[in-house]
Amino acid sequence: MKVDVAIAGGGPAGLAMAIHAAERGLSTLVIERRATPPDKACGEGVMPTGVGELETLGVLPLISPTDCAPFRGIRYVEEDGTSAEGRLPGGGGMGIRRTALVNAMAARARSAGAILRDHSAVLSHRRTERGVVIATEAGSVEAQILIAADGLASALRHAEGLDGRPIRPRRFGLRQHFRRSPWTDFVEVHLSDGAEAYVTPVGLQRVGVAFLWEDRRLQPPISAETLRDRFPILAEKLGGAELDSSARGAGPLARAARARTADRFALLGDAAGYVDAITGEGLSLALICAAALARVLPDALAKGATQRSLSPYERAFSRHFRRYAWVTQAVLAVSRHLRLRRKLVRFLSAHPAAFDAMLSWFAG
Repeated sequence: MKVDVAIAGGGPAGLAMAIHAAERGLSTLVIERRATPPDKACGEGVMPTGVGELETLGVLPLISPTDCAPFRGIRYVEEDGTSAEGRLPGGGGMGIRRTALVNAMAARARSAGAILRDHSAVLSHRRTERGVVIATEAGSVEAQILIAADGLASALRHAEGLDGRPIRPRRFGLRQHFRRSPWTDFVEVHLSDGAEAYVTPVGLQRVGVAFLWEDRRLQPPISAETLRDRFPILAEKLGGAELDSSARGAGPLARAARARTADRFALLGDAAGYVDAITGEGLSLALICAAALARVLPDALAKGATQRSLSPYERAFSRHFRRYAWVTQAVLAVSRHLRLRRKLVRFLSAHPAAFDAMLSWFAG
């Protein structure tokens, strides 16, 4: 099989790339090792810039209201009930069940002309004079470029020798859904010493809870139940709500890449680098960077998809990632200092306009 663009990974990043590439007239194949839609640990909150990208891609009309819910801001909740809330710019963000998002993006990719192949892991790849040959469980594929959107632990990033240094301390996440109506149209961030719980409305009768923690701060055993017990206010709100998904974990979260491009190769999404889920910007960053790579791709392919011809994407990624990393590391630094965090929440509670301004800058 011969295509212009082969994409390893059928999550939001890979599918966004497939839609963009196919709409530019490039023959496109998405290779996903699991069944579609793959369900993964994910906060499932899409910030305003990401919502804008989904609108551009034509994905939002394909998502049922039962699997999504708008949110207009962020609310921090301390252990003693002290809270602060700020509104997001524009129309706010949207919580979307990941499986529903992937199904909608897959349908949109197919309608644009992309070919999607699941249950077909990438086994190896090698460059030739004319492109890159990819061995998969379903046979061999020849492409002009291979785009790796295969997640945090990207096997292709490792195979290309692009892994960055391990990042400490290590942070982990665990996500579970509960069947009950959302009690607010804000994303609630419940705070405790050493962990956070992010509550996102993701449907008319569903909330998603994502727990984040540092391994050095919490002692095993760690489970959805032990994590929930750390947040009494949240546990009371969830009450006897029925579970709506299996618990899924991820980590270590922070990953680095030495570069995002090589000859006939590009990294995209979490595979290209990740700091933490604490700001909820992961999906938006992936969608923005997919659009940036798509703008570069036709010209780069005409020039042999060399690392040099892909350099505009490298620069665009670095620019977007730098902002995301700065904000995320700043929020992480505050979250690790209990006294400073509590003072900041009290300040933002007393000055909501300041919180609005912060969110407008962060999400702008």
